[in-house]
Amino acid sequence: MLVVTALLAAASATAPLQDQREDFQWRGRVAAGKTLEIVGINGSIDARGGSGTEITVSAAKGARRSDPEEVTIEVVEHSEGVTICAVYPSRRGRENECRAGGKGRNDNNNNDTWVNWTVRVPEGVRFAGRAVNGDVTAQGLTAPAEARSVNGSITLETTSWGEASTVNGSIEARLGRASWNGDLEFSTVNGGITIDLPDSPDLEVDASSVNGSMNTDFPLTIRGRWGPRRMSGTIGQGGRSLSLTSVNGNMSLRRHR
Repeated sequence: MLVVTALLAAASATAPLQDQREDFQWRGRVAAGKTLEIVGINGSIDARGGSGTEITVSAAKGARRSDPEEVTIEVVEHSEGVTICAVYPSRRGRENECRAGGKGRNDNNNNDTWVNWTVRVPEGVRFAGRAVNGDVTAQGLTAPAEARSVNGSITLETTSWGEASTVNGSIEARLGRASWNGDLEFSTVNGGITIDLPDSPDLEVDASSVNGSMNTDFPLTIRGRWGPRRMSGTIGQGGRSLSLTSVNGNMSLRRHR
């Protein structure tokens, strides 16, 4: 059962640009293995592992010309956990909405309000962070994690595994386990990708870059094409798949340091 406490404080439309007071706070619990999902458009997401069993989420809003009060924070409970979104005002006939899995419609309609999120994730709770214009940081986590942005860099660290994508930004990920099922994908267009893995992983690796170099700390049995901008082969016994894709950026697979 999900326990929820949400506090929403009024934000002043005339507040100075640097004002970053807490405009929203939520506390609650979801079962281990379920997902806490944060969905934003403008602004950063900073998630860290936390002690205890309670999730805490706070958000600070600000804007240069728009009214931050027009952007609401919505909490949606569902069978897979909880999704919390910054929902911008609708002005084109279709209502914006907060839905799980990043499936909700949410156009900012040139509203420049940003929402910066600070999140504490208890042990065993999955995390998904989705932004459009902003960095996503998820560190000290203990369950599978997902991080997405369009214009922003991503930092991901978990004792489990995860995946990430952005368009304009770099990706740095440290995975504590290499025992996922199926495929993991890391992709960017303008930025590098660095993945730290534990010793002796068993992987099928497919990595490609248009303008960038590649290197790996792990012995790789070549499979198919090989070149300065493509790295395809087997690490260990193979099996599960790891895909890395960039257009303008270097890529690296590193052994845990």
